[in-house]
Amino acid sequence: MSCNSCSSDINSVPKGCKSNGSCGTGDCEKLSVFDWLSNMTLPTGQESLNIVEVRFKNGRKHFYRNPDKLQISIGDVIAVEGNPGHDIGTVSLVGELVKVQMKKKGIATDSEEIKKIYRKATQKDIDIWQAARAKEYETQYKGREILGRLGLKMKLSDVEYQGDGNKATFYYTADDRVDFRQLIRDLAGAFNIRIEMKQVGLRQEAARLGGVGSCGRELCCSTWLTDLRKVNTTAARYQQLSLNPQKLAGQCGKLKCCLNYELDTYLDALKGFPKQDTILRTEKGNASFVKMDIFKGLLWYTYIENRSKWFKLTLEQVQEIIALNKNQEKATSLEDYEDDLVEAIKTDFENVVGQDSLTRFDVPKRAQKRRNKGKNKQRAKQNNPNQRPKAAGAPKQKPNPNQKRNPNQKKATGAQKPKVNPNQQKKTTNPAGNNANKENQQGKKPNRNKKRRPPRKSADNTNKE
Repeated sequence: MSCNSCSSDINSVPKGCKSNGSCGTGDCEKLSVFDWLSNMTLPTGQESLNIVEVRFKNGRKHFYRNPDKLQISIGDVIAVEGNPGHDIGTVSLVGELVKVQMKKKGIATDSEEIKKIYRKATQKDIDIWQAARAKEYETQYKGREILGRLGLKMKLSDVEYQGDGNKATFYYTADDRVDFRQLIRDLAGAFNIRIEMKQVGLRQEAARLGGVGSCGRELCCSTWLTDLRKVNTTAARYQQLSLNPQKLAGQCGKLKCCLNYELDTYLDALKGFPKQDTILRTEKGNASFVKMDIFKGLLWYTYIENRSKWFKLTLEQVQEIIALNKNQEKATSLEDYEDDLVEAIKTDFENVVGQDSLTRFDVPKRAQKRRNKGKNKQRAKQNNPNQRPKAAGAPKQKPNPNQKRNPNQKKATGAQKPKVNPNQQKKTTNPAGNNANKENQQGKKPNRNKKRRPPRKSADNTNKE
């Protein structure tokens, strides 16, 4: 079963479809059907249906009869009748649900067009089948080269080999009728197999190849949608969508199939709305329709003479104006009706604007630290009761005699005297010293290493002697 390919959690339980190993479809392929009658027994005397549903490449399904009453269950690989030869496929549905699918597709259970099952596939059949499937990509690539050489206006989208490898079906899309007789000869000569050309539409091509839509999910036509109905632009108009072909087109290039999903809901809601060509006659002038919001019940109108401003009105207000116009009365201006429409602002989230600054991380760390220094000092003063400013009439606190004195704390003895530096020289009153200090301050220092010379004897002293 394909549950082995799903991702598993800690306990080795598949996470995908939550069937936990008891898959009702046997796989996770395209257009899989859940067999909700698998655990139910048939009434006594009623035989089970001997027709099974078989799946092939890219979701192609056919019904085959089981004449030999082989024991076949969902997920078995079987060999069925081909044209010519045999084909290999996987059983996708058995039992009573096959009747429902055949009735849905308009196929009778006794139809002679239903082919038969040959046998369960052997290992040799599976090997040949897988070898043929491995050649499909190369065959498609060479087939497109032959198409380009012949200059045919057609697009080759897919190639599918038969289980025995003797036949290949080429799926293509084309706008006009194409004469591909020469193409078949060239393809048969290049691959030495039987060639079958099958034209499909653009929607069928997208369903076969698959893909992811603009909504982020797999395409509906490749997963569950089988009834590919036509989609018109009127569906977009009813839903008030802009007629932008790029946004309204799907992977196939056509209008999206999902435009039809909600069309009935919009049509029911539009029954209570007035026609869009209705003109509102007011005292200020006539007003025409601009747009509407169907589910909120709001309509926008503007004056024909001045279309610069739109006026939002409720459905009840518009119906009131239309009723006045039917009685040959004019309503007041649209401004008066718009003033009556007061919107209550509803917030589904917590308003945290202003609590934290969005630029709080843009400040450099150094500036942030300097800015926080003053704040920290203020916080310390506020937290310290001794540093708080006292009130004018507050009584003074008495000293506690039982409180122990901190030995490191200094005594408060009035104005403290400055300490005396023992190395500092005392000031002298000697003017010479002051002059010497001035000379020292001016950069003239005495040379202590200079030798002192004895004083010279005067001439008078020598004569006396």
